[in-house]
Amino acid sequence: MRLWARDSGDSSCLGFYAFAKVSSPGSCHSPRTTYIRTITELAKFGTLPPDHCVPDVLAPGLKVVFCGTALGRVSAQSRAYYAHPGNFFWRTLFATGLTPELIAARDYSRVLEFGIGLTDLCKLHFGNDNQLPSIAFDTSGLRGKIMKVQPKILAFTSKTAASTFLNRPTGFISLGFQPDKVGATRIWVLPSPSGQARLFWDQEVWQQLADADL
Repeated sequence: MRLWARDSGDSSCLGFYAFAKVSSPGSCHSPRTTYIRTITELAKFGTLPPDHCVPDVLAPGLKVVFCGTALGRVSAQSRAYYAHPGNFFWRTLFATGLTPELIAARDYSRVLEFGIGLTDLCKLHFGNDNQLPSIAFDTSGLRGKIMKVQPKILAFTSKTAASTFLNRPTGFISLGFQPDKVGATRIWVLPSPSGQARLFWDQEVWQQLADADL
């Protein structure tokens, strides 16, 4: 189901907002389609092949939309958000009560059942943060999406993602609520759940988000 597209002729990951279990011609593949497709090997980073793009999971009035920088290589190959087994994202949603059950990465579109959305700043590239070209970060595109669906909270899953969007150095960004807003949507910054950021991991900040008035 396509909610809307910025350009009806746009077949990229950027243009579509989808309830991701349903495929539509020209849109990113759904998780169900993804699960039965043959997984092809990707380079460590680069431009995301069209058949590996993962659609935004967005709808109006969600409690929180989580936004990362980009798919890592494992997630790009799996065609699913936060799919690396060393990533704490899905386990943390369950542990903090943001979801009442542990969701498998391949079933990522189920977060809509719990008032949660998913997106990334970079929809056409994949890799680690330091491997992404500056042109890959679509901050204006993200702002437009959030203005249209207006979740209560836009939660960045790393300081790097927040820094890029807010145009402030990470050293000037604290964890938790920010003074900035996108329309009526408040902004929250979380420590990265990536295994590569384990030294900075703090589940308590995620718990504070779960306990906030959503």
